[in-house]
Amino acid sequence: MKKNILLTCFCISILYAKSQSIESELYRPQFHFSPKEKWMNDPNGMVYHKGVYHLFYQYYPDSTVWGPMHWGHATSKDMLHWQHQPVALYPDSLGYIFSGSAVVDVNNTAGFGKGAMVAIFTHHNPKGERAKRIDFQNQSIAYSLDDGKTWTKYAGNPVLKNPGIVDFRDPKVMWFEKENKWVMTLATKDRITFYSSPDLKNWSKESEFGETLGAHGGVWECPDLFPLNLNGKKVWVLLVSINPGGPNGGSATQYFIGDFDGKTFTPFETETKWMDYGTDNYAGVTFSNTADRRILMGWMSNWQYAQVVPTKNWRSAMTIPRELYLKEVNKKIFLASKPVKEFDKMLVKSTTVSNISIKNSYNLSSKLNTTGSRFQLSLTDITANDFSIVLSNKKGDELVIGYNKAANQYYIDRTKSGVIDFETGFAKKHTAPRLSSSKTISLTLVADVASVELFADDGLTVMTDIFFPKQVYTTITIRSSKGVTVKKLTYTGVRTIYGK
Repeated sequence: MKKNILLTCFCISILYAKSQSIESELYRPQFHFSPKEKWMNDPNGMVYHKGVYHLFYQYYPDSTVWGPMHWGHATSKDMLHWQHQPVALYPDSLGYIFSGSAVVDVNNTAGFGKGAMVAIFTHHNPKGERAKRIDFQNQSIAYSLDDGKTWTKYAGNPVLKNPGIVDFRDPKVMWFEKENKWVMTLATKDRITFYSSPDLKNWSKESEFGETLGAHGGVWECPDLFPLNLNGKKVWVLLVSINPGGPNGGSATQYFIGDFDGKTFTPFETETKWMDYGTDNYAGVTFSNTADRRILMGWMSNWQYAQVVPTKNWRSAMTIPRELYLKEVNKKIFLASKPVKEFDKMLVKSTTVSNISIKNSYNLSSKLNTTGSRFQLSLTDITANDFSIVLSNKKGDELVIGYNKAANQYYIDRTKSGVIDFETGFAKKHTAPRLSSSKTISLTLVADVASVELFADDGLTVMTDIFFPKQVYTTITIRSSKGVTVKKLTYTGVRTIYGK
């Protein structure tokens, strides 16, 4: 009996030590989702079901670099505190499990059962790829009758066979209620193809979009199509990730605003717009089954350097979940975003300073006694002049976030941010246009141990960048050689999801 007790205590100690080591790992995000270990990329199959958010993701459990893809799985009630679940989908004779989506089949259209969860994904056949065939990617489905705990692949897979396209992947499926059918938005080489189905098993091609529109610096991937309301009118948004070809290098996500009639997407404008101008928000898609809310999470990395970033036991994290909405500026419609309201419950110890005049340098850390590397910083009604917010440490590392008046651009500069020598293109200054026409600037920064997310002008301009300081940033300084005033500045700490 004593031996069993000792063994139990020993096992508990190992589990506790492992948990402790995970949260204290260098660069481990403290409130962003990351895998316990090994490789992760695109978010997949995001769906809300019976009060639980399900996040699936591209996962390789045997290495910290990309390999045969599985669907990892995690669940949450608030999109911030996640419980790791067993791997949901494993590679099989039809291939690796590439990106896709999941839906709740409320009407039992597929015949698996009323309310079944159905995953729609790409089977990627590596043997076919090595043989230089062009039909090695096909669409398949799997279903769960126990709220996502276990999954059964459909015996009739694939349900949508490749018509002869090298890149034929990443199905995002939604229910088009007006015509009682499912609509699949699929990335097909350099464009998007729409398919429809009454039962998730039999698919018919509806139309194509984008051959001559948008950015085409790389392959199109991970699309999403959804409606949002603008002044009481339904407007459709089409997200398309592209790799490479982003506005600041590597991978990024463009979007189109328009109308969708169940068959054809018709854009209102032809200019290329970017959802996030930073380099580290890719393959973002939205949760299914969230009623009137449209919530997105993206992969917080970039294919340009994702496999060589200096994390040891795991690679990559997801962005903070973001609520999407539309804003109109000078008769043009833009996609905007902000942290979900659930994030507010993570905020602690808020300090506000009003009517600040800044000339040259203002050490926010000494004024507010700020400590730690997890915070939300909100600045309201800033004079539209040159200014920068500098995160730094005693090693001399600096991450600079700012606004350039002459160029009318926001920027994030990570040229001196810490460890930068793992990839030649990492240490750069990234820029984003200011889209707002307001005479003053308002912005919010959300900073974790190794990432910053900038939401400027009520989310009109968004930038996400990761970084790897030699030690955590502990000082926040606001600089402006020309001088600025800030009506209100609020600094708030952010709780860790690990219970501290």
